[in-house]
Amino acid sequence: MSQIDLTLTPTTHDLGQFEVRRVLPARQRSMVGPFIFVDQFGPAQLDLGSGMDVRPHPHINLATVTWLFEGAIDHRDSLGSFSTIRPGQVNLMTAGRGIVHSERSPAAEREAGPKLYGMQTWLALPDGREEIDPAFEAIDDLPVIEDGRAKAVVIMGELWGERAATTTYADTIYAEIVLEAGGAIPLEDEADERAIMLLGGEASVDGHKLEKFQLNVLQPGRDMTLASTSGGRVMLLGGEAFDTKRHAWWNFVSSSRERIEQAKADWREGRFPEVPGDSEEHIPLPDGAPKTVTYP
Repeated sequence: MSQIDLTLTPTTHDLGQFEVRRVLPARQRSMVGPFIFVDQFGPAQLDLGSGMDVRPHPHINLATVTWLFEGAIDHRDSLGSFSTIRPGQVNLMTAGRGIVHSERSPAAEREAGPKLYGMQTWLALPDGREEIDPAFEAIDDLPVIEDGRAKAVVIMGELWGERAATTTYADTIYAEIVLEAGGAIPLEDEADERAIMLLGGEASVDGHKLEKFQLNVLQPGRDMTLASTSGGRVMLLGGEAFDTKRHAWWNFVSSSRERIEQAKADWREGRFPEVPGDSEEHIPLPDGAPKTVTYP
């Protein structure tokens, strides 16, 4: 029996100075646990004086999770939150009934030539909690598990007996695993759904070789071992399977298509709150089909 249920190859978007690889949602599968959106960007070295500028834009019924390996990003949102995201710190922004945020390279990074290398994922909020109040948190005191040639940072949820302080709304697992040459670590089977992505180097699951940037959905209910001969970096994600289908359109996620239509109208008509300190511009609602959609 194969250890891999499904392998998803990302769609790569070339943004000029860096690439973004989007692997969820996909035609073959829209979610793994609560994860409904998975982007990987970089590694990239941007030109001096340039930077990443994601103008203010809205979200509903989801939580965004930003995790960096290199570089820094300034986060601002309509709650008045400001945070400079750096490696080792997880930023969790809960949209709930509605939030607006922007993401930009800090001034000091622009002067030196920004580096960009990281992950942004979205978690669908569970039934009954989609319209909770928006919130923001930045957590940098995260559990680190080290076992010889393997090191894992638990970003969300509980793994290997360690639980991150990061808020979870459904059962969630999210971790960065770095293996040195000859390193190995067990992949526990408690989660309903799990997937892994190789970001650099080389790794395998029970001898099954992983291809870089592909999302490998693992067989449920099976203990496995992640190992590397020469060293590698892997992301593990997953958690509770949702019974109710989620729809996604642009930056909106919901169990209700009508709720997404309302959010589209609210953004078009300027009914979302502004971002203090970054309200001079925004990303307009797409005219046609956006890059993030659910599939029939």
